[in-house]
Amino acid sequence: PTRLSFLRQLIRRAAREKWRVRKHLFDLDDKGFGRVVYAVETPARIYSLVAFSTPLDDEKRSDRVIAQAWDTSYVLYDGLPGTADIARLEANAPLQEAGRYTRSELVLARANKSVRLFEDVASALAQGRQPDEEQLLGVGYLLRTTAVYGNGKFGIADRDEIASRPELAGSFQAEMLTVWLIRSFTLDLVDHIAQRRNPAGAAKLAPDLRRALGVGNATGLGMAPFLVRHPLLTHSWFLARETALARVRAEPQAGGAERDAFSKALADLRRRIARWHSDDSRQAAATRLLAGDLDTLAENLDQLLAKRHPWDALYRFAEDHFSLEGQEACVSLILEPHGALVDELGDTMRVDEAPGHAIDGRMACGSLRQALLDSYSWARAIDFAEPAANALFWYVSAEKLEPRLGERFEEDGAELEQP
Repeated sequence: PTRLSFLRQLIRRAAREKWRVRKHLFDLDDKGFGRVVYAVETPARIYSLVAFSTPLDDEKRSDRVIAQAWDTSYVLYDGLPGTADIARLEANAPLQEAGRYTRSELVLARANKSVRLFEDVASALAQGRQPDEEQLLGVGYLLRTTAVYGNGKFGIADRDEIASRPELAGSFQAEMLTVWLIRSFTLDLVDHIAQRRNPAGAAKLAPDLRRALGVGNATGLGMAPFLVRHPLLTHSWFLARETALARVRAEPQAGGAERDAFSKALADLRRRIARWHSDDSRQAAATRLLAGDLDTLAENLDQLLAKRHPWDALYRFAEDHFSLEGQEACVSLILEPHGALVDELGDTMRVDEAPGHAIDGRMACGSLRQALLDSYSWARAIDFAEPAANALFWYVSAEKLEPRLGERFEEDGAELEQP
């Protein structure tokens, strides 16, 4: 992540414009089941997160995309919902894909508890003490989403409905607002349950632990086809980042304020990485390399920042000496002190994709055929009798009913190939 990341852009706008977030409705029973509405007041309009917490049998709890029941479900609502709207959403949001929605609903989401950790945290707070920090940060979240839907899916508002609104015009701003509010609900939910168990003696989750928790995500499957289908948008993201990096690397010297901000960001990142945990051996090894890279950066920082074009020198040092994760972390750190130089590029990270899909209906079939031959002649040159050209096949996994890529000549299942 960098200061151009979608959530960072949203939070900066919210702070700059003094958005107000309040609990419009908080109707939960002793076990934390019920309805909650958070109202977000922006200068132009109000948005609301409508959240529903419902009982869920353990045998129905699943993070699979095809699950049909969840601990919690959510809608980002355009405006402030009335009693009838909340009742309508309460009948539909827990059904997710099987529900019915209107253009007033901007985002649809659901999430499941990290059951053991959630209960451990609620139990500790109910006893008047803070939960075990190592255990809490080893997971990093109390709820994890299994889908966050936007852009017109299942009858909710199309992107065109909100694209001209400054606060939602950037990439994924409605979705980021939704997940940020879901995180707030998660923390309020565990505090509420603990307080109901012990009204006189329960503790609230400490601010430093609240800040350390995020929202889990059970799948990123949708990003694969998204990146393929939106090349212009993806290009705008890369262009903004590379332009930002080029601007900073071109700076002839490092001012005192920028030095201090960089040092602070570096120290903060090193502290956070020390808390990172992964059971995946490759990621654990990458994290260890990253920690070592940042130690090396701290040792050489004064020398690097004394050079002419110090940020460029720092970047080149990382390129020569650091792992890939270390290089990417260095880019993030270099951008961090330079908001005045790069933040405006956030406004360039959206694009009108319609021209990229325009078709001239007057074109003759022969002209279209020739255009295809001119642009895609490389495809005709592929010899599909060659094993290398026919090595992969798509199939749907039996376990999760999700698309997978198989090795045709090394794995079974090619007879189950999907288009």
